[in-house]
Amino acid sequence: MLNKLLGIFSKDIGIDLGTANTLVYVRGKGIVINEPSVVAINQKTEKIVAIGSEAKKMVGRTPAYIVASRPLVEGVISDFEVTEEMLRYFIQKVHQETFSLFPRPRVVVGIPSEVTEVERRAVEDAAKNAGAREVYLVEEPMASAIGVRLPVQEAVGSMVVDIGGGTSDIAVISLGGIVVSKNLRIAGDKLNDDIIRFARDEHKLLLGERTAEDIKIAIGSAYQLEEAMEVTMRGRDLITGLPKEVVVDDSEIRRAMRHSIRTLVDAIKGTIEATPPELVADIMHRGIVLVGGGSLLRGLDKLVSEETGITTRVAEDPLTAVVRGTGIILEDIDGLENVLVGSEYRREAPVHVSNISRI
Repeated sequence: MLNKLLGIFSKDIGIDLGTANTLVYVRGKGIVINEPSVVAINQKTEKIVAIGSEAKKMVGRTPAYIVASRPLVEGVISDFEVTEEMLRYFIQKVHQETFSLFPRPRVVVGIPSEVTEVERRAVEDAAKNAGAREVYLVEEPMASAIGVRLPVQEAVGSMVVDIGGGTSDIAVISLGGIVVSKNLRIAGDKLNDDIIRFARDEHKLLLGERTAEDIKIAIGSAYQLEEAMEVTMRGRDLITGLPKEVVVDDSEIRRAMRHSIRTLVDAIKGTIEATPPELVADIMHRGIVLVGGGSLLRGLDKLVSEETGITTRVAEDPLTAVVRGTGIILEDIDGLENVLVGSEYRREAPVHVSNISRI
């Protein structure tokens, strides 16, 4: 009864709880928060120093007793208490302009496909402990498909590839359910690691994670570019220990990420192979849609199209597709109840016809 009363003064929110970034949608307002999923903790006092954008500024620049880290690894919670505090911070931030002292909103949270029951429960419990009155879970490829307005409730096949920071989700959707899905631990963070490894092995240069990401954004590509691009890598020389800079071009960075990109493309092809023929025909007609930050890698849509023989496009504003999907679900939670997953909705959730095991 108290929860329902407090809920009257609360705002229903949708959350894309990502490895790299957390986005928050407020019903009736749209996307109000887009901040890194980073938390800085003072290990002496065990108190949180900063969350989100402020915490990301501290990565690699803090004294030893302050640790800036991500509480989510590969799309799932690795530090429950810190994730709970991060969610509480975002919920409070949404309600700071209202008179709600104890906000108890309904929350829709996007989670990777094929997560375990334990991982689902961890997200539910963290959100409830952070102040949510009701928690609804939706798989990220489903949320992104809804976010880019694909006809997920109709008897036609739609294929979505959601490339995030920690995981990539590949899914074929029809009649409000995921028919075939595949979850990979190859996404933006893995590509950053590839660049760090390349700099170390080829140039004896030690790069930071943030520098590697900047290089990927600046000249990263999955397909040969029409015009060559260059960037300067700056880091520490592993031999002398002194600062060093090296100029690299897009072909070198493409070669560094080649294996990971090949694995991703092979997974997309494998998902298509496991899809029922009628749905494959739909996908050939409608095409493949790429969403998530990783879909912005230059030429990735062209490479996927060339390898699969199916028209591939990057969704409009791919970074916000999942959180926009959670917002649409919030607006019509009864009508879209069949797309939800989680222990509270286990009976209503559609059963996958086929699942491909993880790599």
